[in-house]
Order: sequence, then C-alpha cells, then structure tokens
Amino acid sequence: MTEREAAPTRVDTSRPHPARVYDWWLGGKDNYPVDEELARRILAADGTAVRGARANRRFMHRATRAAAEAGIRQFLDVGTGIPTEPNLHQVAQGSAPESRIVYADNDPIVLRHAQALLHGSAEGSTEYVHADVRDPETILRLAGESLDLTRPVALSLVALTHYLGDAGEDDVYGLLKGYVDALVPGSFLVLSQVTSDISPEGVAKAAELFRRSGTPFYPRSRAEFTRFFDGLELVDPGVVAVSEWRPEEEDLAAQAEGPVPVYAGVAVKS
Repeated sequence: MTEREAAPTRVDTSRPHPARVYDWWLGGKDNYPVDEELARRILAADGTAVRGARANRRFMHRATRAAAEAGIRQFLDVGTGIPTEPNLHQVAQGSAPESRIVYADNDPIVLRHAQALLHGSAEGSTEYVHADVRDPETILRLAGESLDLTRPVALSLVALTHYLGDAGEDDVYGLLKGYVDALVPGSFLVLSQVTSDISPEGVAKAAELFRRSGTPFYPRSRAEFTRFFDGLELVDPGVVAVSEWRPEEEDLAAQAEGPVPVYAGVAVKS
C-alpha cells in the first residue's frame, strides 16, 4: 500500500470529528474524549445511532461483495473513515484477491492509521489518497494512478452525503454527478444516507447536536436520496432502509431491535 499527496498529520482534538464519533459508535478506540462526549449525547437523543452505524457498516460489506460478484475488480471508497475490520478492501479481495482499491479521506487521523492498517492482498493493491470529497478532480487524478478508469469501478460514498449540503462548495448533487460522469458504463455507485423519514424527532436532535459541534448535517428524504441515482439503473431491491438491502442473517436479527434512519442503494451506470 502507498499513500498519495502530502497531508497534514496534526489531529485537532479540541472539537469532535464525525469519523471519530462514528468510530466510537462502532466500538473503536481511535477517538478522543470530545468525540465520545458528542457520540454519547447524540445516542441519548437518538437511540438508533449505534445500531445505525453498525447496520451501515454491514451494508458496506454486502454491497462490496455484490459488486465483486458482479465482476467489479476496482473500488474507490471516498470518505473512508477510520479503519474498522473487516475493511472494504478485505471484503473485496476476499471475493476477488486481484481487486484494486483506493481509499480517499481528508481526516489526518485516517491518514495516520492508513499505512499500518490498509494492507491488501498480494494479487491486488490497496492505496490511500489524502483528499476531500469536494475535490473530485484530485481524487480521480490520484485514484487513476492505481485504477484503470477506462474500466468499471465501484464508487462508494457510505454515510457521507449527509455531511454535504445542496449548494455552494458542497453542491452534493453536482459532486456526485461529477464523480459518476468520470466513470465508464458498468461502474457501480454505492450510497447510504441518514434520513428524517424514520425516527424524525431523534434525527432532528442528532442533526442539531452535530451542527452545534461545528459539523453540518443534512438528513434527506427518500425522494432526495433517490435523486442521487438519477440516470443510473438501481439494482434490486432499489432504495430501501439500510438493513433491508439484501439482508443476511445478522441483519435480520438486528431488525428485531427496530428500524434505523438510514437509506441505502446501489446502482449501475449503463
């Protein structure tokens, strides 16, 4: 594995970071007291937070396997977050050892852990680029040093779009279109997104806590989420609650604990 692009290594521990909050919900140890404090406050306001994070992680595993089983051998994961095993490359290369994976994130703590944790199979490759989702030109340029962008790629932005707004620098729909336009037919788009359609009161409180901490947060309706897939062909079962996307035994067991306010979907570029 190699990393691309020089990046700052100083971690700001004075304010919470969503990747580290998510890490705490997943039971990780790569977070700080300020992250744990916010994670606990959100969990108190929205009791689905931990279940949602775990359901979202399992969806990433299932969607990655589905792409690999469909013949995809190249994966670009934007907004990687702190490594939590099994990571996307372990899932992809578990199905197809020759798979090539590029991770992209802009958090220095992710960079700090990438070299130690993101080791791929001997047959494939695993790379990391330090760049922001709002800079698709840089991410695609650097990813193109490891991936052949003339061949299909599975692009994943899992639990990321709810941190991006609809206008200005974010322009989340424009950003997604820019990434998808750069991919060839046969490529996959894998997304999940927090929604206020399910558990609206809890999600509203969680969003407000994120915003007060300095992290913008944008829950979206089913229609707003489905819009991300405009021009693409949704694969079965379409846009559904995250635990309902091709659930496996563990997901079915978790559903008994109640729904989580996250939508998920996978689509193919034709």
